[in-house]
Amino acid sequence: MITIIRNAHVLDPEAGEITGERTVVLEDEQIADVIEGPSATTADLDIDAGGRFLLPGFVDGHVHHIFHTMDFARLQRMSSTERAISMGHAAEAELRRGFTTVRDTGGDTRGLANATRTGLITGPRIVRAGRVISQTGGHGDFRAATDVELPLCGCQLHTDRQGAGHIADGADACRKAARFELREGSDFIKIMSSGGVASPADPFDAIQYTADEIRAVTTETDHRHTYTTSHAYTPEAIRLAADNGVRCIEHGNMIDAPTAEHIAQLGVVVVPTLVTYQAMEELGPKVGLPEVNIQKNSGVLEAGKRAIETLKAAGVELGFGTDLLGEAMPWQNREFAIRAELEPAADVLRSMYVTNVKLCHLEGVVGRVEPGFVADLVLSEADPIERLSDLAEPDASLAAIFSRGRPVRMSL
Repeated sequence: MITIIRNAHVLDPEAGEITGERTVVLEDEQIADVIEGPSATTADLDIDAGGRFLLPGFVDGHVHHIFHTMDFARLQRMSSTERAISMGHAAEAELRRGFTTVRDTGGDTRGLANATRTGLITGPRIVRAGRVISQTGGHGDFRAATDVELPLCGCQLHTDRQGAGHIADGADACRKAARFELREGSDFIKIMSSGGVASPADPFDAIQYTADEIRAVTTETDHRHTYTTSHAYTPEAIRLAADNGVRCIEHGNMIDAPTAEHIAQLGVVVVPTLVTYQAMEELGPKVGLPEVNIQKNSGVLEAGKRAIETLKAAGVELGFGTDLLGEAMPWQNREFAIRAELEPAADVLRSMYVTNVKLCHLEGVVGRVEPGFVADLVLSEADPIERLSDLAEPDASLAAIFSRGRPVRMSL
């Protein structure tokens, strides 16, 4: 199938600039040509963009398909069939919001990723961490105290029934969990090195894992030519992870200037996820988010906003993520509006199209409107450099979405 998109202003995310009007030719799943003036190619589908703005498909650097409700008690009761259907609906909705690639940072989504890749269901390209690795009582331990008898000693590995994570204690168990996930095809590995908002048993400021446990995981990912990322909020947890081979930090809301400067020297990337705290505050009480989690969420958004300034001042490379759970997933595009208040639009777009693409190991594949790249595209009513916050409302701002060269949505 050949598609021609005429009269489109094209975003160059590396330069942070908009070109003059271009003609973009799509052939099957790839971009075949980008030229000034008309194309002599005969098209199956000819689209006049009318001066709108053509962007690469959006890339979300932090999602969780497996957490398709904030009512964790209901999540525990769901059957595997219900969970699979819910995840499929979530993936389709992501694509219709313009996110053609997502980085799933925790959960067994092998089947979902294969289903979207083969066209069994409609959804974005999914790059995945697989199940997270957490210590007993850590951010990945969602068991109630009465669920199981906790191990008393020795190195232990437990895999939860919902497929969200492994509970691994001791370096040997952490190493085994990492090897298990890499064997299952995970693109990278995620560990939990601090407390968090959504988990039931750990204080928010808890430091989790030891240097030996973290190093056991990062050695495995180094050997497989990939990387370990870590959920971490506090300076102590961030430094512990970075000093032991972790190459990316998720969240980082409580980081201080010395720690930001330290991880910048190590080349560690941080993926902020600000919209999720806003969503949990506003939606959580209405949809069953437990009170303990609502209390832990207090003040985390404002800390995250301050962290952006701290990280940028230190020269830390930033990604772009959302981390929305269940009922909050429709807020995905609102991250654009929050980040637009804190950074120049060109920097936010670079976080999404350059940094996230590197974290997904998709350099040269997605993230640019250039010949040879996959034809994942978004046609925007708004100039993203001048009006980035308009992208927060996808129904109003997105005139067309293409995934692998095929139109997903058209409202021209």
